[in-house]
Amino acid sequence: MVVRRAGDGTISDAIPAGFNARTRVHEYGGGAYTVRDGVLIFANFSDTRLYRVEGDGEPYPITPEGALRYADVIFDPDRARLIAVREDHSGEGEAVNTIVALDPDGDESGGMVLASGADFYSNPRLSPDSRRLSWLQWNHPNMPWDGSELWVGEIGEDGTLISSELIAGGTQESIFQPEWALDGTLYFVSDRTGWWNLYRRSGDADEAVAPMEAEFGLPQWVFGMATYAFLDAQTILATYTQEGIWHLAIIDTASGELTPIETPFTEIDEPFAAGGSAVVVAGSPTLPTAVVRYDAASGTFETVKRSLDVEIDRGYLSIPEPVEFPTENGLTAHAFLYRPANQDFAAPEGELPPLLVQSHGGPTGATSTALSLPIQFWTSRGFAVLDVNYGGSTGYGRPYRQRLNDGWGIVDVDDHVNGARYLIDQGLVDPERTAIRGWSASGYTTLATLAFRDLFRAGASHFGISDLETMTTDTHKFESRYLDGLIGPYPDRKDIYMERSPIHHLEGFTEPLILFQGSEDTVVPPDQAEKMYEAMAARRLPVALVVFDGEGHGFRRAENIRRALEGELDFYGQVFGFMPHGDIEPVTIANLPR
Repeated sequence: MVVRRAGDGTISDAIPAGFNARTRVHEYGGGAYTVRDGVLIFANFSDTRLYRVEGDGEPYPITPEGALRYADVIFDPDRARLIAVREDHSGEGEAVNTIVALDPDGDESGGMVLASGADFYSNPRLSPDSRRLSWLQWNHPNMPWDGSELWVGEIGEDGTLISSELIAGGTQESIFQPEWALDGTLYFVSDRTGWWNLYRRSGDADEAVAPMEAEFGLPQWVFGMATYAFLDAQTILATYTQEGIWHLAIIDTASGELTPIETPFTEIDEPFAAGGSAVVVAGSPTLPTAVVRYDAASGTFETVKRSLDVEIDRGYLSIPEPVEFPTENGLTAHAFLYRPANQDFAAPEGELPPLLVQSHGGPTGATSTALSLPIQFWTSRGFAVLDVNYGGSTGYGRPYRQRLNDGWGIVDVDDHVNGARYLIDQGLVDPERTAIRGWSASGYTTLATLAFRDLFRAGASHFGISDLETMTTDTHKFESRYLDGLIGPYPDRKDIYMERSPIHHLEGFTEPLILFQGSEDTVVPPDQAEKMYEAMAARRLPVALVVFDGEGHGFRRAENIRRALEGELDFYGQVFGFMPHGDIEPVTIANLPR
């Protein structure tokens, strides 16, 4: 749903019920709508068409029915048209991605192609004088955070690109968020030094802007991602992360000086600015993620809309502590530790808490320090939680991100094991009550750790990947070559895929396992969880399987989300020997008498 906020603060729906502003370009979408002078253009999820709506009027489609998808749409007002990334699924084989121009009143042609030939495109952006168009592109087998290119094209009288030039990037350099300043200078983020830093094009050379050992970029899983915006012609509002914590700052474009802004937030994302003010998406361990308005003149923050309206007493909240711990090859890995926290209860004297080790999905990504109710669910019930930014995570520079190259299923597994061992050696957790949990990619790490290592006493996999081959043979274009870098080219190195797939090494599972699965999951087919359950049950090992009808890769219904959390808690209660508080429906664990 797209909503709008009037000058008096009133919030209302901008599109009527029955429409869903969500695009399926690259499958993960993003960049699903744009607004100018009261005209809203949005991509509708169900039919993949672009729609136009003005004021309180009814939306009407402006692109044809069929196999075309659109994202990252911008207005080209001087030519009375739109420019967008288009993904064409009408042919055989892979979808074809291009940048196209469209008539905003209706374009049955599907668009005039402006740029083509690369496997992927994103971020089409017009210069202030509308004479130049910049964009990002990249090709298989790279993901955009591996290597991408920044191009600029000159627009001719007929609206086509009459020339184009490669500005920055390549197969070993990742470019993120190109933007034009009001004076016509092109800015962008590059990781050429090992850190995603801000640059600008000056003549035929690139000039670093406020260089530092920090990340001003993100893994571009979706369209429309941003870490900086122009407050005015001389001032940039920028977000950056160091040691897993996000910060906000002002950058003077003339001097390049960066001035940090004190905020109550540890997670800050997606800045958009105009006229000396900006909005960001921000949160902290005690503040739920919210849309926040920043006024540069007064330096104040105003919460526009919170993702959670419930207020939680600080006495029930665990605050994450950054942890560095030694891992393989003499390296250091990172995580956040959440200690048990509940003002109404205390553990018996001398008793150490059980430990849950988890991590983010992706696998290219990072954990968030914003208020996480699932994590607080566990810490308020006496668990310690270690949220791991294993080697391969973002936020710690390109070399840290590249640790996972050829190493998925090894580096991440080692870091989860070593993180748990570190806490055990510090005397912070009970070594006999350790569990590992995860979902999707981190669900794969959970299953791989249980199959190939002997440390954790239980595990929980929520729609976790157990067969790596399916990620190459039955997936979409955007991720179809993702594992080339993480594991090896397929099918040439099929042996590695077999070697690291937990489903082919069920003999390695010796500890209790619970599996949560959606019946309609097309990323991880349900039969993977079913085969694992049947194999473990046949070997007389404790195992449980909970299938949610109608759910896909991730659970969306509130009752299913609650059931998954409470079912996992009951599972730990059974295998670790405690009775969870409250009226919880028990799960049935094969081969484990209740």
